[in-house]
Amino acid sequence: MSGKTILVTGAAKRLGSAIARELHATGANLMLHYRQASAAAEALAGELNAIRPASAACRQADLLDILALPLLIADTVARFGRLDALVNNASSFFPTPLGAIDLSSWDDLVGSNLKAPLFLTQAAAPQLIAARGAVVNITDIHAERPLAGYPLYCAAKAGLLGLTRALAIELAPQVRVNAVAPGPILWPDSGAFDDAARHDIVAHTLLQRAGSPRDVAGAVRYLLTEADYITGQVINVDGGRTAHL
Repeated sequence: MSGKTILVTGAAKRLGSAIARELHATGANLMLHYRQASAAAEALAGELNAIRPASAACRQADLLDILALPLLIADTVARFGRLDALVNNASSFFPTPLGAIDLSSWDDLVGSNLKAPLFLTQAAAPQLIAARGAVVNITDIHAERPLAGYPLYCAAKAGLLGLTRALAIELAPQVRVNAVAPGPILWPDSGAFDDAARHDIVAHTLLQRAGSPRDVAGAVRYLLTEADYITGQVINVDGGRTAHL
């Protein structure tokens, strides 16, 4: 990926930062998108630029603002001269039990997990087509096996999974579009899962352990760098949890 440019959304923390580090190690230049975590994004860019000068930059954007998305693409191209790959990682996650769902929750969860990836990919499509590039969407194993108490999140991720396959058709043959579906990798910062719940989730994996962000990042790297004949597919990075459910 030396000399190529990748835009990673939600790159400042958690899975996004692991994905960014993994892709930077391939020689790619990175545009690190963030919404609020400016300090973390700047620190990550500094870390990557210390390894390879002028190889990473930060860009703030609210992905729910559709008008901001073409500007994010334009700024990426202005900074690095090209765009070869897009990783739609940014995501909201919180419970929405039936009976307590409101329009604000709908807009946030569907907006971040489905609407933004669609419109950002649409904005990036001309650049990606010219580069014969690729898109990787970060979905979730619960896109296909819903998690109780999270119907909106699961529906949005299911939509993103369907969108991955649809965009693979729309952008073929120039652009490959795939997805990575994490299982138990990082627990929510909100503390939504207590120790008992975490133990139960891990117990239902075939490997009997949680994964690490590097596992997801490695799958993203594979799809962008080594999977030239793969499109419209999803890789579950879940320790066998979906096989065990």
